[in-house]
This record gives sequence, C-alpha cells and structure tokens, in this order.
Amino acid sequence: MTAPSTFGLSTEARNLHWLLSNLVEEVPGVHSVTVVSSDGLMLLSSDPGHHAAAESEAPRSGPRGSSADLATIVSGIGSLTVGAAKLMEGGGVKQTMVAMEEGSVFVMSISDGSLLGVHAAPDCDMGVIAYHMALFVGRAGHVLTPELRSELRKSMESTQ
Repeated sequence: MTAPSTFGLSTEARNLHWLLSNLVEEVPGVHSVTVVSSDGLMLLSSDPGHHAAAESEAPRSGPRGSSADLATIVSGIGSLTVGAAKLMEGGGVKQTMVAMEEGSVFVMSISDGSLLGVHAAPDCDMGVIAYHMALFVGRAGHVLTPELRSELRKSMESTQ
C-alpha cells in the first residue's frame, strides 16, 4: 500500500489517514479499506492512487482493482441494509458482513450515515476484523464532523 499524502491536511484528517493505514497494515487478511459518506462519496481509502485501475495493470487483490469500486459496494450494501432494517423495524444497522468464496466484505456504521468498509481474504479472522473496525469507528466517529468530511472529500478529489 502506498501511503496517501497528508500534506496540508488538518490534524484530525491526518489521524484518520493514519488509523485507516494502520487497519490495513496491522490486521491480517485485510486487502483494502474505505470510508464512505452518507451520500455515497469516498472520503478515505487505503488505496487513494488507484481510483480506476488501468486495463494493462496486473490483477489486484481489491474489488476490480479499484478503491472506488469498494466504495460503491460499501455504499450499496449500507443503503440496502438500512432499507431492510426499516422494513423489518429492526432499528439502526450496526454492521453487515458478506462472506463469499473468494473473500469477505464488512460494512460498519460510523456516524451520520458514514460507513467503514473492509474487503478481506476468505480465510480472515472475522472477529479480529470486526474488533479492529469497531476500534476505528470508536476513534473516528466523534471527529468525523461535516467540516472534516468536506476536507476529506476535497482531498480525495485532488488525488484523482
């Protein structure tokens, strides 16, 4: 993973980048991580330089090789589960996990509709990933203000 440039960002934004990088580097089985705003826009990514994978690139471990694809998947899963929870009168959605033959996707609510998404290996320890996601959410949730979301969105746009 290539660390994103955090030059010129606020302390809170740099801390979130560090937390995200740490999640990918320290948790076994994690391929990629993204944070998506309530309106579906990517705010943070473990792979900010690869928003659209070129056809000539070698296959990557993330969905279709693009962090934007993971953000789209996370946003869609989040929307679907919120709708299902409303229909079932189940309250707020805390976490969603999709286990597939070749990997897993985890989605966890952060705050104000923002979501944390993780793409992991099929043999990952789901409990360990869920624990580290909860740590990220606990640390990020209170600082993910509208101002910080705007700063992160602008930062992501500038890397494209």
